[in-house]
Amino acid sequence: MLSLIGTYECKVDAKGRLMMPSALKKQLAKELQEGFVIKRSVFNSCLELWPMSEWEVMMAKLNGLNRFVKKNVEFIRRFTAGVKLIEADASGRLLIPKDLISFASISKDIVLTSGGNIIEIWDLVAYEVAVSDNDGDFAALAEDVMGGQNDIIDELS
Repeated sequence: MLSLIGTYECKVDAKGRLMMPSALKKQLAKELQEGFVIKRSVFNSCLELWPMSEWEVMMAKLNGLNRFVKKNVEFIRRFTAGVKLIEADASGRLLIPKDLISFASISKDIVLTSGGNIIEIWDLVAYEVAVSDNDGDFAALAEDVMGGQNDIIDELS
């Protein structure tokens, strides 16, 4: 599984093209050849850039869902709404589709941040608001999400 590292500020040109930072390009050398899937985030007003290999893993999970269960069908439909295939051009730029630029309110300044095996694409201002600790206590969130990890490790040993 891919494990990406880093947060990078960069720019989108008037046509919606972004030049991936060199540190991220190095991590994604193979994936740049295979292409990406870009989609709306489920929980945030940002975009998710999925390397094709990671998208195929996710689609295998989705294809395993029983399509005779209504909520499964609805989830698949909504999760894949607006999904687009994108590839780097000869200059190494990625073209963000206009409808997705609109969804994420992307202006000229953006942030690319690794989300483990995917990259989130944020408008810079929206990203700063999302990572600020004004709406809650990050320490409490970290404890809620990761606090029980020792229990899981103990069970595995």
